[in-house]
Amino acid sequence: MIRLIVMYNLPEGADEAAFLDWRLNHHQGANAALPGVVRTDFAQVAQAWPDRAKPRFRFVTTLEWPDRRTFENAFYAASVQAELVENLKRLGEFEYSICEIIATSGTSEGTPS
Repeated sequence: MIRLIVMYNLPEGADEAAFLDWRLNHHQGANAALPGVVRTDFAQVAQAWPDRAKPRFRFVTTLEWPDRRTFENAFYAASVQAELVENLKRLGEFEYSICEIIATSGTSEGTPS
C-alpha cells in the first residue's frame, strides 16, 4: 500500500474559512475520485508532542492506493500534476511524503472487550 501524506500551512493572511469551504466541498471529493484511491482523510492538527511543542503544520491530508503502480499512474498523470500545481498556490509551507506501508495492524473499534 502507498500512503501519500501532505502536511501544510496556509499562507499568511489566507482566509481559512474560504479554504476550508473549498477543501471540504470540492477537494475532498476530487481526492477520493483519483483513480485507485482506497481512502483519503483530511485533518486539522490539534496538538503536537511532546507537550508544549508547537505543531509545524496546521493541516494534514492522506491518500492511500493499493500499490505503487496504481499510485504512480494516478498521481503522476499530466492532468493531476497540472491541477496539483494550481492547488499548491493555496498553500504556504508544505511537505509531501510518499510512504510504502510495510506493516499494518488493526483493531475492532466498537467491539466490547
